[in-house]
Amino acid sequence: MKLVWSPETASKAYLDTVKSCENLETPDAAELISAMAAGWNAKLIVETWSYGDAIASSIGLNVASQHANAKHICIVQNAKSESAYLQAIQESSSPLNLPETIIADEPENAMKEIQGIDFLVVDWRNKEFAACALRNAAFGSRGAVVVCRNGYSRSSSGFSWRRALREREVVRTVTLPVTGGIEIAHVAAKNSGKSEKSKRRWITHIDQRSGEEHVFSI
Repeated sequence: MKLVWSPETASKAYLDTVKSCENLETPDAAELISAMAAGWNAKLIVETWSYGDAIASSIGLNVASQHANAKHICIVQNAKSESAYLQAIQESSSPLNLPETIIADEPENAMKEIQGIDFLVVDWRNKEFAACALRNAAFGSRGAVVVCRNGYSRSSSGFSWRRALREREVVRTVTLPVTGGIEIAHVAAKNSGKSEKSKRRWITHIDQRSGEEHVFSI
């Protein structure tokens, strides 16, 4: 069994995220990330977040979790980050739909306790934190989608998806030229055939500042 794309769910999450983030100064392509998480029907969404990071993509993931009926977990480094994260989420979400938070100086132990991740988002501005999360992620048998925000800096550091996710096959990687670069990797479902490599889905992203429309293959 593999992750199955639902364009209807993706569209709903996209539109709801646009509404939720319309007052934020840095939309951070949140609607794009939300649409991917919901569209792939992820049941376990995990992200890393550090104090000072943009909150838009986290709001988008929270919206996606409601559309996909998924569990949403955020790993933070300390209590200060947790407090700032939850406060920012509460300002745009229902108190009944807050993500679960886990405090971990190093995400290694926390990631090992979370089994069956379908959708993982990390931010490469906190390189060590993000890399540790990637190395120790336990993905589900249906495969997974991994998103690295601010990915341009990741590319210049010599990082390789296949080295970071060496225990699972990476069937496709995509770089989207928005908000500092968004890198996406598709992790194969266990015992999946070669046919998965030929499957692509398309998603439209409208830049909220310029109004330009971009169509990406994900």
